[in-house]
Amino acid sequence: MTITKIIRRFFIPAPIVSVYYWLKYRAIISPKAEVELNNLLTIGKNTEIASFVKIKASDGFVNIGENVLIAVGCSIASGNIGIEIDNYSMLGPNTSVIGGNYRYDKLDVPIQKQGSISKQGVKIGENVWIGANCCILDGADIGSGTIITPNSVVSSKIPENSIVMGNPAKVIFKRR
Repeated sequence: MTITKIIRRFFIPAPIVSVYYWLKYRAIISPKAEVELNNLLTIGKNTEIASFVKIKASDGFVNIGENVLIAVGCSIASGNIGIEIDNYSMLGPNTSVIGGNYRYDKLDVPIQKQGSISKQGVKIGENVWIGANCCILDGADIGSGTIITPNSVVSSKIPENSIVMGNPAKVIFKRR
């Protein structure tokens, strides 16, 4: 970890981070959220980030659109490729969006020592509602207008205007 990353993460008080993003993007960030000060993170106007949310954009970009609501306890980690969340999307409480993964192809080397990889990053379309406790993994591409039911795990492409549920998430209904 570089010295600048350490300073950004541990020595800049959260209220200063909240004020910075309010002035720069007009985003409302709880002072109880852990949001990195980083050029790789952009947050759209009128986006609200609740308490106990963690957003890490150390390795790749995180672009959050306008009027996005991120509920209590969410975790967003970019990975190498990055994460994009379009306008008017909502992430329910305790949802995780993970843009990276560990390598695990060598059986004689511990997974922890094989390094990390990003397949495609994560893309969440416009006007998407993600329920509580969902896990959105590297490679997920969620189409606009989609609803993800609580406790679902998404790791692939989801068509627009779908309602999906399960682990792995599957389309159960098409919105009309």
